[in-house]
Amino acid sequence: MTTREFPPGFLWGAAAAAYQIEGAVDVDGRRPSIWDTFVRLPGAIVNGDDADVACDHYHRMPQDVALMRQLNLASYRFSTAWPRICPDGGPVNQAGLDFYRRLVDELLTAGITPWLTLYHWDLPQALEDAGGWTNRDTAYRFADYAVTVYDALGDRVDSWTTHNEPWCSSFMGYTSGGHAPGRQEGVAGIVAAHHLLLGHGLFVDEFRRRGGTQGDGKAVGITLNPTVADPFDPTRAADVDAARRLDGLHNRVFLDPLFRGRYAEDLALDTDGMLFEGRPWQDAVRDGDLELISAPLDFLGVNFYHGDVPAALPYDAEPGELLGSRIEHATRPRQSPYPGGGFVFPRTGRPTTDRDWEIDPDALTRLLIRLRDDYGVPPIYITENGAMADDVVEDGAIHDTARRDYIEQHLHAVLDAMDKGVDVRGYFVWSLMDNFEWSYGYAHRFGIVHVDYDTQVRTPKDSARWYAEMAVRNALCQ
Repeated sequence: MTTREFPPGFLWGAAAAAYQIEGAVDVDGRRPSIWDTFVRLPGAIVNGDDADVACDHYHRMPQDVALMRQLNLASYRFSTAWPRICPDGGPVNQAGLDFYRRLVDELLTAGITPWLTLYHWDLPQALEDAGGWTNRDTAYRFADYAVTVYDALGDRVDSWTTHNEPWCSSFMGYTSGGHAPGRQEGVAGIVAAHHLLLGHGLFVDEFRRRGGTQGDGKAVGITLNPTVADPFDPTRAADVDAARRLDGLHNRVFLDPLFRGRYAEDLALDTDGMLFEGRPWQDAVRDGDLELISAPLDFLGVNFYHGDVPAALPYDAEPGELLGSRIEHATRPRQSPYPGGGFVFPRTGRPTTDRDWEIDPDALTRLLIRLRDDYGVPPIYITENGAMADDVVEDGAIHDTARRDYIEQHLHAVLDAMDKGVDVRGYFVWSLMDNFEWSYGYAHRFGIVHVDYDTQVRTPKDSARWYAEMAVRNALCQ
């Protein structure tokens, strides 16, 4: 048997998000978020009522923390719900804060480190009604909310994440319309992205002012979902350029301002002529913004599930002739900030998850090395990684071998990057339990713990037992 060990102190955890598990959407002063609205829009492919209960974590939190302890989790990555704490983006709702006080106390009592994310996509609907993330004021309202949470929990929570996957909040929310709030307004996605980054910078500044330093045991960062863009046909110039555009509008639109204090020149060229409310998106960038956004961070969270294989459109072949691949015309609204681009995946002969996402662990290794080499990023934590599977309950057990294999392969990919000198310090599996998967509702299961949504019974899957044992060993065994 071959053993690959992780360094001492490597952090093992699981992740979840408030809207996906809490339920109790109208309890104790919580008000609607953009997701409460979005899942009830005409044509929604999910049952909007499902998320009203989700995993009922709001009422079952102590039992869920006890389950985390049984699974040997050293850390739990969760998000606080903005519409629960500042229901309309303004005054503080103490009842909402009290829930997270109880959660943090429960985690610490169980010996589990809280890893707090301030924004996992649930913007108060009242703020969206005022323009949402395309309104600069939302960044300041975020900073107010974030400071409220820090002042309440900063004495017990050491690790703070501003945003989870701001690419989804901005481009899927304001460009493609595939996520809440469902707007299809082209370059508005970049305006939203800038304001998300501004909110991040404003909180980091306040975090430091309040003594949030590594010397005091505090850490602040952001979680991105960078991709690896491999051109569908590397010999075709148009595909190579499509990969460059995708890299610019998925990765560098966040990485460059965060770690270089600027936006890349080709971003302006690729969006030339695209206007939001009659003006170029660059008008959203004001003096001092980039200095705030690029303030040094203590860690970078990386969420990774698959890479992307972009092809320029129109392509010479019919879609069905592209090596038998399935084409996803993702983020292609009426006015797309991906001019002439598309996504092609998976490639013929590559294994996929049950969600048809290509399984390519080597892409994660390459991504981690690139982040180190090109951006000199701070220590990295894999804050989400996991696989959707069509789980089947057999005699009370869930034998999710494919999920376990996926996680194991990607942990080897992390070790491969660490062997090359990349500073990775922890891994959070997505997700702790099956939950409300955004636009897919209950149709997709990512959890290492099975949830019967009718009874709310939790059942650890085989992957959970394997993960718990591996976390104790701090090593992969083959």
